[in-house]
Amino acid sequence: MYLLLGASGVGKTLLVKRLQNLCSKDGSRDLGEPPPTLPTVGTNLTDLLIQKKITIRELGGCMGPIWSSYYGDCSSVLFMIDAANPTQISSSCVQLLSLLSAEQLASASVLILFNKIDLPCYMSLVEMKSLFRIQDIISCANQPITVVETSARDGTGLPDVLQWLRSTLKDPS
Repeated sequence: MYLLLGASGVGKTLLVKRLQNLCSKDGSRDLGEPPPTLPTVGTNLTDLLIQKKITIRELGGCMGPIWSSYYGDCSSVLFMIDAANPTQISSSCVQLLSLLSAEQLASASVLILFNKIDLPCYMSLVEMKSLFRIQDIISCANQPITVVETSARDGTGLPDVLQWLRSTLKDPS
């Protein structure tokens, strides 16, 4: 089980829909127009076929206080951050540190997604890494952490997300 976490409105649902499109049987790489999405209330389960079937459980941002109740059956975490919303940086950092310190996730692989890089007001990867002190987090964390810039809207970075998902399948843990 993969967990997809992040604040409300960061683009989690669109990411999953886009990944599902990329993994579809027709193999079309043309994403087309972004599909409509609604805020997730509760959870969404999505199966992707990447070498084998994997399940991504997306938890609505409003469920942040109870995310930890879903950590038990989780092998990997995708944590999404809105790179165009500086007002969410502080709370997203607290959420990230909380999940990295959770004992149940001590051996989980973690992918940090800085999403919405297609927007003109997005913060660069250098700015985001500095604000989050990513190097300090990576050096102190027990988990292997990967950072990717994405745009779920236009597809930028999605091949890197799929590659990360494939790489976690090779790890027997």
